Amino acid sequence: MSAPRPAPAAPVPSGGWPLLSVVMTVRDEQRHLRACVERVLGQDYPGELEMVVAVGPSRDATAAIARELQRAHPQLRLVDNPGGRTPAGLNAALAQARGRVVARVDGHAMLPPGYLRRAVEVLEQTGAANVGGVMAAEGTTPFERAVATAMTSPFGVGAGRFHYGGEPGPADTVYLGVFRREALERAEGYDESFLRAQDWELNHRIRGAGGVVWFTPELRVTYRPRPTLSALAKQYRDYGRWRRVVMRRHPDSVRLHYLVPPAAVLGVAAGSALALTGRRSGLLAPLGYVASVLAASAIAGRGLPPRVRLHLPLVFGTMHGAWGFGFLTSPRELGGQVAERSGPPAG
Repeated sequence: MSAPRPAPAAPVPSGGWPLLSVVMTVRDEQRHLRACVERVLGQDYPGELEMVVAVGPSRDATAAIARELQRAHPQLRLVDNPGGRTPAGLNAALAQARGRVVARVDGHAMLPPGYLRRAVEVLEQTGAANVGGVMAAEGTTPFERAVATAMTSPFGVGAGRFHYGGEPGPADTVYLGVFRREALERAEGYDESFLRAQDWELNHRIRGAGGVVWFTPELRVTYRPRPTLSALAKQYRDYGRWRRVVMRRHPDSVRLHYLVPPAAVLGVAAGSALALTGRRSGLLAPLGYVASVLAASAIAGRGLPPRVRLHLPLVFGTMHGAWGFGFLTSPRELGGQVAERSGPPAG
């Protein structure tokens, strides 16, 4: 189908402002949950707004904070997510949501003022099934700021306008997403066999059914990066593992930039092994990679404090290495059992 084109901003969508449901699933989110919910409920959306939060088993005070927020905000409802899985929690929230438009928000994402109003306008203007924008990573500690810098760098994350911006238009996927409910119903909600990459996989099915996923750089959502190196490594290892699952399930989803991190891991490992046997030519791959990381760190770190710049090479290397290792070691049985999708109810 031909790509939709944006029109001038309309003050009121045709048919009026629809009931908008914001869905979120949380687990171990005490650090950011309160601010996240208050950013959502403080939006200047002109229509009716509700929020449904699926609460999973947590090792911190997430559940207590969620109940406190529910008491303070009548438009907030809580549902249980006993297994703690993200797609299951989102489907549980969707099943309780009443809106004709549904916005997904993460427990560590901070919506800017006007986000929901503008997203609904873009849905109206483009006719898209889902609209979204930029995952604007921002850290507070020097390490988090280094991670945020790497996550908004093409060297760090490859292609993907939702990481660092670009021209508006159709896209493979976007960060979070504001959906027409009928598009979610046609797709039968999130696939609960995907513990990671569930957004990409859902958007792939939406596009396969003829819907358009629309990226607009106007929609910038603050994202809080992982605070430690071990948490970052686990995050990117899981990204790599589940990207391999998406590619097994949907072979037409393969993109060249997904293969770069595993190729780099193999090249560095093979070159290092050759060098250990006395073949000095094997050093070309690991030394070449180190040189590229240092050069990219110098470019990305311009203007940043020294303590932030010092973290960048390690952050880049961890993101690439963990993603590539996860991709290469992704078990074939991972995601093999397709869970039944509860999805949002029709109607």
